[in-house]
Amino acid sequence: MKRQRVLVLVHKHLVPPDDLTGIDVVHAEWKTEFDVISTLRENGHEVRPLGIQDELNPIRLAMDEWKPTIVFNLLEAFDNVNLFDQNVVSYLELLRVPYTGCNPRGLLLSRDKSLSKKLMAYHRIPVPDFAVFRRGRKVLVPPRLTFPLIVKSLTQESSIGISQASVVGDEEKLRKRVEFIHESVGTHAIAERYIDGRELYVGVLGNERLQVFPVWEMHFTKMVEGDNWPIATERVKWSTKYQEKHGIATDKAQALPEGFEQAVGKMAKRVYRALEITGYARIDLRMDTEGRPYVLEANPNPQIAYGEDFAESAEHSGMKYEDLLDRILALGLQWRPERVA
Repeated sequence: MKRQRVLVLVHKHLVPPDDLTGIDVVHAEWKTEFDVISTLRENGHEVRPLGIQDELNPIRLAMDEWKPTIVFNLLEAFDNVNLFDQNVVSYLELLRVPYTGCNPRGLLLSRDKSLSKKLMAYHRIPVPDFAVFRRGRKVLVPPRLTFPLIVKSLTQESSIGISQASVVGDEEKLRKRVEFIHESVGTHAIAERYIDGRELYVGVLGNERLQVFPVWEMHFTKMVEGDNWPIATERVKWSTKYQEKHGIATDKAQALPEGFEQAVGKMAKRVYRALEITGYARIDLRMDTEGRPYVLEANPNPQIAYGEDFAESAEHSGMKYEDLLDRILALGLQWRPERVA
């Protein structure tokens, strides 16, 4: 593609250092930022990272002084509030600068697990039964909910607040876990029916014309049934030692029911469009023991480090990492906010 001047928005503490001497980049907390910045430079683009914490003015100054042709958005929060990332994207739209990833409306609809499930159910996309338990209110269990249930934060991502204790089998444990989310995570809680089965992910890329990557699966090969629930907890996602101990790994899903991958690919597109997502996203699902898929949530702007699930599934479909990033840039350049009805 044509050479671009790319301003990469990253969290201030995740700006990669200029000197990498003696640093293990593979395990650095800023690996994603380094992978994106270094690969874009290798692709021939002029790249400048900009660390953001709680001020928008640096973005405006960079617009005026450096005049980037596009912003590559790697922010997952603003001022340590994850829901505020949509406001940063709205600010980019007010500045009339192209940006990568999801638009503010798609971020808003996707981040609220209750709202997104209601929209998906309206579009006849299968989701687990659920209920929301708001802070400051008594925990009343709707009769339609059947145990076991899994309790999560209503709005937090990255499995924050999810552990083995998140799966509950009775009302007393449900109340205790809801209270934990309220007090420790600081958000409302959502409890949904636990789907016993396989943990699957589907990557989607595009604005209007969508490309679906192969179905990806998380394996729990060393987990002892009865002692551990095969779920993507916070430690499963972020602790290398825990992953090694329990044989946690992801790769292309194998031995799926006939026609399942095609059906789930169409379902992922329906989710993407129902939630008005643009750019790229990962759709999280569970397949029950009878082969029925249930959509858990959609994750706009998922992890895109080299070697992570989204990039791996893209490469499995024939799209190399450097091509994936250029494609994400191209989608950002094509997106026009004023097209939203």
